[in-house]
Amino acid sequence: MGNQVVIAVGTFILLLTGLLLGYVLSQLVLGYLAFNLLTFFGTLSLILIFGTLYYVLFWQLRREQSRPSTINQGIPNQVDDGVSDSYLKNRLIAKLSGDTAAAERLIEQAKETYPGMPENWYCERVLDDLERS
Repeated sequence: MGNQVVIAVGTFILLLTGLLLGYVLSQLVLGYLAFNLLTFFGTLSLILIFGTLYYVLFWQLRREQSRPSTINQGIPNQVDDGVSDSYLKNRLIAKLSGDTAAAERLIEQAKETYPGMPENWYCERVLDDLERS
């Protein structure tokens, strides 16, 4: 919920800043607004605000899309786990350059070390271990 608020507010401010920037630039081009130091720095600040918000907003959206769904973390859901299991296993196999046997061995080692966890937890654990090493 918090990330959705950030995205909504960021989108609104981005839209408002873009409209204001477009208006100022059109007035400068049409000659209704004199070009001086104040208009230069004002336009530059609008461009910086617009660019920063654009970058942060789309970085946040990309981060949201790359994160696996964690709606029911405490309660395992067969359908959701099945989708995320295959996704995580594919990521793990890709990280190991296609070595499925090594991926299965690492998952089995994690199961022995941490018994009783959901299947996707083991894949996430192995992926985290590989990224750290």
